[in-house]
Amino acid sequence: MKRIASVLLWSVIAAAFIGPGTVASAASAGAGFGYALLWALVFSTGACLVLQEASARLTVASGKSLAEALRSRGGTGWREVAVLILVLGAVVLGCAAYEAGNILGGVAGAVLTLPWSAPALAVTTVALAAVLLFFNSPRRVAFLLSFLVAMMGAAFLWTAILLAPDAGELFVGAFWPSLPEGASLLAIALVGTTVVPYNLFLGSGLARGQNLSEIRFGLTIAVILGGVISMAVVVVGAALEPPFTFGALAEVLAERLGPRASTLLGLGLFSAGLSSAVTAPLAAAITARGLFGGESDVRWSDRSWRFRSVWAGVLAVGLGFGVSGVQPVPVIIVAQALNGVLLPVAAVFLLVAVNDPRIMGKSTNHALSNAIMVLVSLVTLLLGTSNVLRAVARALGREAPGQATVFLVSAVLAVAITTPIMRSVRRRSHSPRLE
Repeated sequence: MKRIASVLLWSVIAAAFIGPGTVASAASAGAGFGYALLWALVFSTGACLVLQEASARLTVASGKSLAEALRSRGGTGWREVAVLILVLGAVVLGCAAYEAGNILGGVAGAVLTLPWSAPALAVTTVALAAVLLFFNSPRRVAFLLSFLVAMMGAAFLWTAILLAPDAGELFVGAFWPSLPEGASLLAIALVGTTVVPYNLFLGSGLARGQNLSEIRFGLTIAVILGGVISMAVVVVGAALEPPFTFGALAEVLAERLGPRASTLLGLGLFSAGLSSAVTAPLAAAITARGLFGGESDVRWSDRSWRFRSVWAGVLAVGLGFGVSGVQPVPVIIVAQALNGVLLPVAAVFLLVAVNDPRIMGKSTNHALSNAIMVLVSLVTLLLGTSNVLRAVARALGREAPGQATVFLVSAVLAVAITTPIMRSVRRRSHSPRLE
């Protein structure tokens, strides 16, 4: 029963990344490139599991949330300011980008089932999220909405099975990394929509008071199941003609599962958008509290103006995009890609924290855990810098560099950034561990 309860608890993390952004990014990847980008979801599912486990283990070992741990090791003076700016910027900026995708995606789903205008639905969604956050009742509602998201995921999984994709093509797409021309933005979006930076801070909070073995069991089941559902969305998306739209996706589901599948997709997208519209601002506020106050600081209580101003600001960003009339799919993909670029910041800080014996005591990372986390950090840095270089080239009006050149420059930058960090990790790993 404890393990079942753990799976249900950690399914919140899976439900958080199976949102409208995941559906849009994964289905767009399938529609545009078939199964060629499945490897990005295989990698990001494993990366999500590794990073979430490290974040949870940090809290179990130290009794501190990830944000509190990073603040405690930031030192004083400019080092502390740098840590606060980088982490807060990565999380809050990432949450704001996600919120735009959450609201737009939720509205796009609701439009499939309700005869309301998109701006009216956006205002309604934001108002519901604000009420839930104001009265501090998001967790219970998140569990209820997660049920509808799970139903939507089951529909995608069953449709993918009915489509009977070629097993050989699936295997090649999943385990033979390739990056077709024009696919770099989607590749980083698939990583950014699965390994959500703010989920690391949420997961750290969920782990408080939990048993580590039960955490690992529940987290493994929940994350792998979420990854499989995301891959099923790619398979279903491959049955579409580009460009991807939510309406076209609803038609494919209706053809395979009957006319009610379109309604299920609409409800699922709206539920995913609303639950994530609550989760992202809450995560931003929790992170800000950990960095500037702490759980016991009354100035940052759930009902304080400081705490509420953070989540209100993130909600305001979502509302702005929701009533702007912009097309949801491009904004969602860019938001996911931005989070993929910001992900290495959170991953590197987490890597340093779990190797600090002042925080972890005898539970600091061992060689295998460090190797996996370094690989995750390097790959996310590689994808992120690759995408940034291409964007800079387009902004300067120059022809985008070739794929080999982009990856070479990205690899050099990634090694240059991570080398001093890893030297610090090695020094700490050889220092005496605290009892």
